[in-house]
Amino acid sequence: MDDINLHYRFLNWRRRIRDVRAVRFQERYKRMLKNGDTLSYQGNSDEVGCYVAPRPLSKGNCYFEVTIMDTGVRGTIAVGLVPQFYKLDHQPGWLPQSVAYHADDGKLYDGNPVGQQFGPKCNRGDRIGCGIYCDTIEAGLTTVFFTKNGKEVGSLVFPAVAEGLFPAIGMHSLGEEVRLDLQAEWDMEEADSIMMVDSHEDDWGRLYDIRVTGTQLLEYVGKGKSILDVGLAQARQPLSTRCHYFEVEIVDAGEKCYIALGLARRDYPKNRHPGWSQGSVAYHADDGKIFHGSGVGEPFGPRCIEGDIMGCGIMFPRDYILDGEGQDQSDEQPSNRTPGSRLSSPAARDGLNRYLMTWACFQYRLLLSYSIPYKASRPYESCTLCP
Repeated sequence: MDDINLHYRFLNWRRRIRDVRAVRFQERYKRMLKNGDTLSYQGNSDEVGCYVAPRPLSKGNCYFEVTIMDTGVRGTIAVGLVPQFYKLDHQPGWLPQSVAYHADDGKLYDGNPVGQQFGPKCNRGDRIGCGIYCDTIEAGLTTVFFTKNGKEVGSLVFPAVAEGLFPAIGMHSLGEEVRLDLQAEWDMEEADSIMMVDSHEDDWGRLYDIRVTGTQLLEYVGKGKSILDVGLAQARQPLSTRCHYFEVEIVDAGEKCYIALGLARRDYPKNRHPGWSQGSVAYHADDGKIFHGSGVGEPFGPRCIEGDIMGCGIMFPRDYILDGEGQDQSDEQPSNRTPGSRLSSPAARDGLNRYLMTWACFQYRLLLSYSIPYKASRPYESCTLCP
């Protein structure tokens, strides 16, 4: 009988250990929907949603990444480390023994609801990473670092917690969605070599659902599920008499080659293809049509596919002087222009004055021109395409 009781005690002991381990290594989340590796906010934007991973970072797994799929209404997404039983109605970094990098303001929150300026803001398509340097864990301290798109943003020395620091993601507005990778790897040496390559992000005034990688490689990172899921990359500077032409090579056409190249006003809607709305004109690669301020295009040229090079330029009048926001460029023009020959009109101020736009699709060796109407206050001096 004693042997039987001892056997049952042993089974109960094993069951309790198994239950404790199951609780210890169980992910926790609130006001979030988890579908595979995707997390989406399910609250009403008044309350915080938080996810805590089942296992802490360790020497064998010291880094994780989050890809922002949708910033939602406010983009209040936080990525960081927390204790195991962190309160799920608080953003990571707000409570003691937690730290987090917040995407909406680029601030670091270190156990305090008031953050400190830390790095750049993050948008849809950006990857936020968080990791620890394991060589300082034994000393009771660990160095926590954060990355954006594989580049280190910064680090801080953080007290090590006995049970470890658990990856955590916080959200706080409708529509926010991220993809979590708890097995991500980050190589410091590789990241340093990547940082030496200029991504030319400063050349772009606006990037929406577009990621710039390498040397001017633009990649669409949006959902692509509806007509509103458009990615827009708009240059910081308008075309001018000194820089009147640019080109784009189609490296990958994607599923349907929905690529448009053209010109648009500075405040062009971010969810509209160039050419669809007023104040823009664009050549669309998928159907070869020209779109000029309308969602209905006109037959214009051949369709473009992977490997093609599309170009866009302006044939300025010989006496043209850039007006409005391009005044700084006009001051550098040669002094032999006719005084008083400035083109001034709302269209000119938007950079959409009358011009001949030249599109080049070199695989077809085709040179096309398209004239945009313009009502000038003075006669327009015609110009011809160069042979």
